[in-house]
Amino acid sequence: MDFLPTLWFILIAVLWTGYLFLEGFDLGVGMLMKTFARDEKERRLLLNTVGPVWDGNEVWLITAGAATFAAFPFWYASLFSALYIPLVFVLLALIFRAVAFEYRGKIHNDTWRTVWDWAIAVGSFIAAFGIGAMLALTTTGLPLNENGDRVGGPFAWFTWYAVLGGLAVVGFALIQAAAFVALKTDGDIRHRARRLVGRWMPLGLLPLAGWAIAVALQNGKWFSWVLIAAAVVAAIGAWAANRSGREGVSFLSMGVFLLAGSAAIFSAVYPVVLPSTLDPIWNLTVANASSSRYTLGLMSIVAAVGLPLVLAYQAWTYWIFRKRISVAHLPEPIDFAPAVGAEKSVASGGGA
Repeated sequence: MDFLPTLWFILIAVLWTGYLFLEGFDLGVGMLMKTFARDEKERRLLLNTVGPVWDGNEVWLITAGAATFAAFPFWYASLFSALYIPLVFVLLALIFRAVAFEYRGKIHNDTWRTVWDWAIAVGSFIAAFGIGAMLALTTTGLPLNENGDRVGGPFAWFTWYAVLGGLAVVGFALIQAAAFVALKTDGDIRHRARRLVGRWMPLGLLPLAGWAIAVALQNGKWFSWVLIAAAVVAAIGAWAANRSGREGVSFLSMGVFLLAGSAAIFSAVYPVVLPSTLDPIWNLTVANASSSRYTLGLMSIVAAVGLPLVLAYQAWTYWIFRKRISVAHLPEPIDFAPAVGAEKSVASGGGA
């Protein structure tokens, strides 16, 4: 098997893992807006923990999708066309979420903020669930025929594996977000976030572990089980570190859990990139779904130059905004909407 298709399969797996790690906690923070924060100050604090980085984290999603399109066009075409409906909802959720981040603070009004808070929370949930379902289906299979086209109705993709993958990313995002909040904040909210991690980590990480185990059972590669064992050890280490108050170690250990679990899943399915549940002979693999050697070679040169720059930039961003914040650091909100009296004065031509 050619080296370049295998290399790009690994790189795409790394890009999706990086997206889940970086975007995972800010999607989780979005969901915590309505389930964890107790008042407006705490909701503003949550937003400020991810404010400098959330849009940069989404670059990983764009890069992962673009890399899949360029390196494995048949994989991209079959997967994205089969999941057209759920991915449209994911796109709309990301759009509403991004707009809500920018709009919620423009008017100092409880109703206004509540609407956008729900947009952030629901948008974060739909995005996390949809991305998880998509990744689960690309590792467990879709009903594809010999042309790579989906067989069945528009909801043929909605299987137990899709639900498991969706819950896996939602659960991981929530727990990782709580660990991130404990790492980035101070005061009462920090201690509550630590308690949330300690209490709900086993349940939150269970679907992702179940997804990895299900894929390993289907494909039966011994090194996948070694990676699953490493993921379990990392999860235990994250729980223990959180219990002892080492929030940084806990957060990074959860990253190791994700990395090992993701490696177990992608290594188990290799060389298949998208299985067909109708007939294994119609599976898409790194060999029959990839672009030409010239295209992959050119992409490798671009990635060798561009990827280190992106990593360096994001590392610098996280370093600059590394300090803890608390509600005491938040300034008073500013209302950008003109007062009703001012509007009437302007409309009538009055004013000083």
